[in-house]
Amino acid sequence: MIVNQISIFLENRPGRLAGICRALAAEGINIATLSLADSADFGIVRMIVDDHVKGCEILEKAGFAVIQTEVVMATVPDRPGGMAELMEKLDAAGVDVKYSYAYALGSGDKAILVFRFDDNAKAEKALEAL
Repeated sequence: MIVNQISIFLENRPGRLAGICRALAAEGINIATLSLADSADFGIVRMIVDDHVKGCEILEKAGFAVIQTEVVMATVPDRPGGMAELMEKLDAAGVDVKYSYAYALGSGDKAILVFRFDDNAKAEKALEAL
């Protein structure tokens, strides 16, 4: 399923991630998952929230640099080989993974993988066979 992800660029200094979390919480926006990548001077927080439009508005108003990106979410069995089976389908379709992150649903049965591909539509079609 294609969903909208919020990416936030922030300075790599104490309190910046907490500021993002506080701003969203204050307005009732729930963070389903996030990934943080850093470099020496800045970080990129990628997150899926329950209302990406309102989330972007809140973060922009709070002074953060924000963009929206379409990503693909896929559900896999939360067991050894679950992701391998999914990756085999994607490899066979010839799609390139730009980045990915994951989260478990907590029940131990399923995990959610979030992907950015070179061609999201092609990847989504390949994953329909799962």
